[in-house]
This record gives sequence, C-alpha cells and structure tokens, in this order.
Amino acid sequence: MIARIPLLVPSVALAAFLTLTALVTADWAPVDRFDVAMSDDMRRYGHEHLGLIDVLRVVTDVAATLPFVAAGIAATAFLLATGRRRPAYLCAWVTVLIPVLWGAMHWLLTRPRPQDGFVLVDSNGFPSGHTSHATAAGLVAVLLLWPHLARAGRIAVVALAVVFAVFIGATRVILLAHWPTDVLGGWLLAFAVVPLVARALSAPHGPFPADQGHMVVV
Repeated sequence: MIARIPLLVPSVALAAFLTLTALVTADWAPVDRFDVAMSDDMRRYGHEHLGLIDVLRVVTDVAATLPFVAAGIAATAFLLATGRRRPAYLCAWVTVLIPVLWGAMHWLLTRPRPQDGFVLVDSNGFPSGHTSHATAAGLVAVLLLWPHLARAGRIAVVALAVVFAVFIGATRVILLAHWPTDVLGGWLLAFAVVPLVARALSAPHGPFPADQGHMVVV
C-alpha cells in the first residue's frame, strides 16, 4: 500500500518551487541579500567550529547521489522480491526522477555556489541535490510505512523524516556548499514530485487499481 498526501501539498510546493526558480534566475535582490547574509553568518560560524565542519563534511554525504541511488535500487529490488510492485515502482520512479530533475536544473541554470566554501563542488547550485535526496527518501518512507503504523508510529516516522531532511539541508548551508534558497528549492522539489508520483501509482485507473492508498494528513 502507498499512502497519499492531499493534492494541495504538491500543488503548493510546485507553485512555490517555480516561483523560487524564477526569483533565483532573475537574481532578485532580496533573495540575493538573504542568501549572502545567511552564508556570511555560516562562514563565521564554521571558522569558529572547525571540528563540527570536519564531521559535517562526512555526514552530509549520506544523502549524496550515489548512496541515494544505491538505496533506491536496493529498496526497489527488495519490494519486487516480496511481491509489492506498486511500492517498488514508487521507489524506482523517485530514484530516477529526483536526480534527473535537479541535475537538469543544474545544467540549465547558472547559479554559482558560495565562494570559499568548506567543501569544493564544481557545478551550479540550484536546487540542492543532497536536500532533494534526503527529503524524497523521507517522503517515500512516510508514504510506504504510514498505512501499516498506529498513531505513535506515524508520528515517529514523520518526525524522523523531517529531522533528516532539515539536518541534511542545514549541513549544505553550514558547509557553504549551497545558498539557503538552494536548500529551500531542494525541499520544494521533493514535495512537488514524490506525492504526485505516489498519487499517479495509486489512482483508481492506474496500474494497481485493486490496492488503494490511504490519505495522509500530516
């Protein structure tokens, strides 16, 4: 079974993502000022906490592309092997779509990352791939586990997913690997894509009509 997030959530996320993309592309001054101010604060903080920076350089890559794709392939294979085709399809589609979408935007949009960061990444920065991966993984976990859990379990899974997505996003800003709006874009991209894929797979006339999902209200 796959749970379903109300359509309003991905609709708002998609609209917000497109708006943010337009503002970033236009180099809108308020966005630039916010990004620069926040990144300057993080630069000072990082130089005062170099031990933490060393830890975050390692921890942040749990949401890098290779671990994300490897985990997606493993989850897809496991679900197929246990006869859960629709959840397997969700994992497979998300594993492909999220890296392809943020990668395409990195290719299409010229958005340099902060200078003199604590990690060196030679590519454009909007949206954050690590953040997209972490948020997408958390959303998939919530959607797949929600129908099988009681209230306490649902709260715990949602809380863990939120903490993971926020933590990874924070590491990208602290390490100056991304501007804060790159991270916001990563969150919004995942919230736009993952629920729509889940809804498509659980549609009454979709590939698995006999297995209807449950609505998620979180």
